Amino acid sequence: MIIAIATENGMVAQHFGRCPQYTLVTLEDGKETGRQVVDNPGHEPGFLPKFLHEHGANAVLAGGMGPMALNLFNERGIQPYVGISGSIEDAIQGFLKGTLKDGESTCHH
Repeated sequence: MIIAIATENGMVAQHFGRCPQYTLVTLEDGKETGRQVVDNPGHEPGFLPKFLHEHGANAVLAGGMGPMALNLFNERGIQPYVGISGSIEDAIQGFLKGTLKDGESTCHH
């Protein structure tokens, strides 16, 4: 499983589409087995869900994202988690422990 985390300065970015990078974390048997950071190739409507799908993402974590992105992720079988904040490390551990909760998106436009 690969989770894609919208990333800004080692923290979960609050706007999915406008973050500078995505941290792609590979998880196997309840442990992190790999990590890759990729630059955000640019915010164009509909592009980023396809981009992350091509990188193998099964879930995406961010502070917020718009309804179009949420729908596109769901259509591709990628579980979006919004309302996430804090460090990348805390987000990974919360995901692994099953304590990471999908909340209200911080994106309201």
